[in-house]
Amino acid sequence: MTLEISGHPAPERIVIATRESRLALWQAEHVKARLEGLYPACRVELLGMTTRGDQILDRPLAKVGGKGLFVKELETALLDGRADIAVHSMKDVPMQMGEAFALACVSEREVPFDAFVSSRYESLDDMPPGAVVGTSSLRREAQLHANYPMLAVTSLRGNLDTRLRKLDEGQYDAIILAAAGLIRLGLKERIRTVLPAEISLPAAGQGALGIEALASRPEIRQWLGPLNDPFTAASVTAERAVSRSLAGSCEVPLGAFAEVRDGRLWLRGFVASPDGARFARSELDGALTDAEGLGIRLAEELRAQGAEEILATLG
Repeated sequence: MTLEISGHPAPERIVIATRESRLALWQAEHVKARLEGLYPACRVELLGMTTRGDQILDRPLAKVGGKGLFVKELETALLDGRADIAVHSMKDVPMQMGEAFALACVSEREVPFDAFVSSRYESLDDMPPGAVVGTSSLRREAQLHANYPMLAVTSLRGNLDTRLRKLDEGQYDAIILAAAGLIRLGLKERIRTVLPAEISLPAAGQGALGIEALASRPEIRQWLGPLNDPFTAASVTAERAVSRSLAGSCEVPLGAFAEVRDGRLWLRGFVASPDGARFARSELDGALTDAEGLGIRLAEELRAQGAEEILATLG
């Protein structure tokens, strides 16, 4: 007798498309293990792929097409049937997904904040004027310039291991990375300080894993249902609504971060100029069931503070 989940037969085989960086493979293996725990009779396989975002390392992402470069090849594998699902860091998923695709699941969030990593200094406050901080993110760059104008901020590309190597070689005095990636790879000891949201508001979706599938395959959403975390999903929905409403991408210094407090969703967001000279900031709270609307309203408040004028200067 075939086990059924909400009217759909249990899966017999699931192929996961993934980038081949160490962190991406950890994420895919994590999902694989959870699916095997749910469906012991199911064969879960990985399809490793190299994306354009992995290949272009000599230019900032903002200048070569944004973080969507990390997902296009994986989506092609979904379309042509080589894979059933793709696992992504949610902050890498474009705000506008193609009609053929859907987010089938958002799993429980890891630490969502940025991490200060340095071999020389304990914190940003300890760094002397002119010290060099590396980051790949205009969002982080704008906040660094605003809060620590005496520091030099320079571009940092490559996967997590490459960025740590460049730091260890002395190319930077410190670097800023997502804490979640370091924790997932067992590198928590590299974190000198976790930066609070007041200093470095996270990117939309940071710390959360999303699983993408074809919109035409509702059975996959049912299979992945036990992996979905409703609090994380609501938070990420609100954050992405802010970014989507303001045409946000890695090309825009924009942060959005929501957390559940006392059963309600507290959402903060900002848009800034890359040099940190101009900022539009706001925060709202609302019902978890209105996550999308909350994000849209926050975007409207940011517009009222001049967000569109700031964004217009970035074109």
